[in-house]
Amino acid sequence: MQIALTVILIISSFALIVSVLMQSGTSAGLGAIGGGADQFFGKGKKMDDLFAKITTASAIGFMLSTLLLTITQ
Repeated sequence: MQIALTVILIISSFALIVSVLMQSGTSAGLGAIGGGADQFFGKGKKMDDLFAKITTASAIGFMLSTLLLTITQ
């Protein structure tokens, strides 16, 4: 049981890290330097919505697996 929860924890943590890093920022910041890079790579609103859903799901999985690991130990 603990091995399975540990594997779920590791997978959800990697998914959470990647999905947060792949989301575009809400402010211009240093993104204004890149100019049209977002348009070149085709990163639009659909991808941001997808990454937001992945972030939510992986955060829930991370929290639940962490709580269950704490309870079972």
